[in-house]
Amino acid sequence: MLLITGVGTLIHVYSISYMSHDLDRRRFFAYLNLFIAAMLLLVLGDSYLNLYVGWEGVGLASYLLIGFWNQKPAYATATKKAFIANRVGDVGLSLAIMIAFATFGDVSFSGIKEQTEGASTTQLTAIGLMLLLAACGKSAQFPLQSWLGDAMAGPTPVSALIHAATMVTAGVYLITRSSFIFDAAPIAQLMVLIVGAVTLLFGAIIGTAKDDIKKALAASTMSQIGYMILATGLGPIGYAFAIMHLLTHGFFKASMFLGAGSVMHGMKDEVNMRKYGGIGKFMPITALTFGLGYLAIIGVPPFAGFYSKDKIIETAFNAGGMKGIALGVATLLGAAITAFYMTRVVILTFFGNERWGHKDEPHESPALMLIPIALLSLGSIASGYLLYQGKSLVKWLEPVVNPLKVHHAEELFSHTVVSIMTLTVVAIGVSLAIRKYRGDQLDVAPEKVSILTAAARKDLFQDSLNERAFMRPGQSLVKKLLQIDLVVIDGLVKSVGTVSISAGNKLRTLQSGYVRSYALMMVIGALALITAVWIVTA
Repeated sequence: MLLITGVGTLIHVYSISYMSHDLDRRRFFAYLNLFIAAMLLLVLGDSYLNLYVGWEGVGLASYLLIGFWNQKPAYATATKKAFIANRVGDVGLSLAIMIAFATFGDVSFSGIKEQTEGASTTQLTAIGLMLLLAACGKSAQFPLQSWLGDAMAGPTPVSALIHAATMVTAGVYLITRSSFIFDAAPIAQLMVLIVGAVTLLFGAIIGTAKDDIKKALAASTMSQIGYMILATGLGPIGYAFAIMHLLTHGFFKASMFLGAGSVMHGMKDEVNMRKYGGIGKFMPITALTFGLGYLAIIGVPPFAGFYSKDKIIETAFNAGGMKGIALGVATLLGAAITAFYMTRVVILTFFGNERWGHKDEPHESPALMLIPIALLSLGSIASGYLLYQGKSLVKWLEPVVNPLKVHHAEELFSHTVVSIMTLTVVAIGVSLAIRKYRGDQLDVAPEKVSILTAAARKDLFQDSLNERAFMRPGQSLVKKLLQIDLVVIDGLVKSVGTVSISAGNKLRTLQSGYVRSYALMMVIGALALITAVWIVTA
């Protein structure tokens, strides 16, 4: 709640200046406050039903804010794509609530928690998988992750608040709040681990090829939430570290998105990093605050990411057996790639040759934009230490997930060893990025690139896959159903009408308008009636 209201307040202040020239800024702030209200309802509700109302509310607000500039066709398409992907996840949440009510007769968190011990594993697994589907939709996790990059069509403060700090982490909150279900459903918990591991690598890989600064940050958001989702699959202590990374990520990612907005403000809304270069000396405060967020996200001590992400990596390695090794290697690889592409973002934006032309000389943003960024940067520095010191967050979460009552197996690697390994791979990633992007760069992306880079530019073909696997079969199914509707359903309705018209035409011939015809019919009717009476009485 403090993250929503605290970061939300700073982003509101930032938006006063950022949106000052927009004629529709009143509508923007109305939508932004609608989102804050819905997000608070989501986290403060004591039941899945209350959570669902907030869940749908933030989805609506996100739809309205992504498409805020809907006069641009591409932005209108982006907001529809995000809305549809989220609706798929929303179906999962609604089904989970229905199954839970059918199983327990209750939808409150406390009521379901009390009954999980005696419940069927099959039913708990079904609920867990549906909750995971909901989390995948809202938190842009595999396989419903394709919408997040397109969501950058909205104003930058929206990207900072909704698509970095709060709404996209709602899936992490949902799984953590439902810990009693996942702890009793091993299959669902395993799927959480798989989804988190795949997404953290997926987001990191596509982040290496993005030239749009906001889309590069969106890819990093997808990857970092992958870490959080993976952590929630590691049991009680994992839930605590997932929430810890959620909080620290809220600070440094919001500051970086607002920093990107500051850069865009100084560069006349240009988002292509290939058109930047060397602007650090023109925007020193923006460069400094963005740099602090960069050090936090790659996990350099003593910045926030060092405490939160390193604990997830350590817990992954100590999960036990081959599973622990596989998860640990995945998280280490993600850390290395994150260091590479975030260093790339910093170099292409703030260092190197000037690729923007002197007529567009950048300028620093006004104080009303810089102060919120600076305050968030302080969180990038101190939040990790404050949350980790004395296990304050772990103790605070104990009533919900009981992280202190877990008996761990023998550790595969100690905290010191994990930190050394993490810092080593981070150093390798940073070094590779510096080696590749130091010196003068072109103002356009090179056409001849590796197969992996080409695939990453196209988001590893996720849109093509979705089109072939879902959209085209869906269109084909709809066309077939339409034919059934036209031929069978409409045919039955029309046949009733045809029979009625035919019968009416034949009966109409009896209505000739001549009195002699009516008299003859009356005689025939009377004779028929007399005959019937005679037969009955005989």
